Amino acid sequence: MQIKLLAEGGAMKPGPALSQQLGPAGINISNVIAKVNEATAGFKGMKVPVTLQVDTGTKEFEIEISSPPVSELLKKELGLKKASGMQEKVKVANASIEQIISVAKTKMPNLLCRNLKTAVKTIVGSCVSLGVLIESKSAVKIEADIDAGVYDKEISEEKIETSDEKQKELDEYFKTIEEDQAKFIKEAAEKAAAEKK
Repeated sequence: MQIKLLAEGGAMKPGPALSQQLGPAGINISNVIAKVNEATAGFKGMKVPVTLQVDTGTKEFEIEISSPPVSELLKKELGLKKASGMQEKVKVANASIEQIISVAKTKMPNLLCRNLKTAVKTIVGSCVSLGVLIESKSAVKIEADIDAGVYDKEISEEKIETSDEKQKELDEYFKTIEEDQAKFIKEAAEKAAAEKK
């Protein structure tokens, strides 16, 4: 029997879905939870796809951990709680190309990509839906830059460390974006409130 779950990394708790599936099979649920938490400890704070292969005859089970979804990896890398609800107007982070390469390297074994450059482009695509800027530009412009070879050196060297100086520049640029966005969000909220009257 195969059971697919989305577990909180290192912090899975007993729940009705698990009990209903494992209880009748006579599998010790606390053993399963302990093993899943041990296997996913490196993914704290992220949702991790877990597949349980259960042998109902012998009551033994195997755990297969898949790497978390790209969105979860990006949120962890960038320290985000959630994605932008309005990707076009509201940005939630300004990532460096090195951070994108880091996520691409983590996710690469689970992606159907020929090489790291293609994997990086896949991660950049996810930044569009999360509302994440990269190198102070929109993700769409970064995709064009990658195609043009702008980041070939960083990708071929598999650079995953952002220099302090570069990080400071990215943070400063993002601060100006946040100030503009705060005005937009306030105006949008006032407009919505006015329309309700």
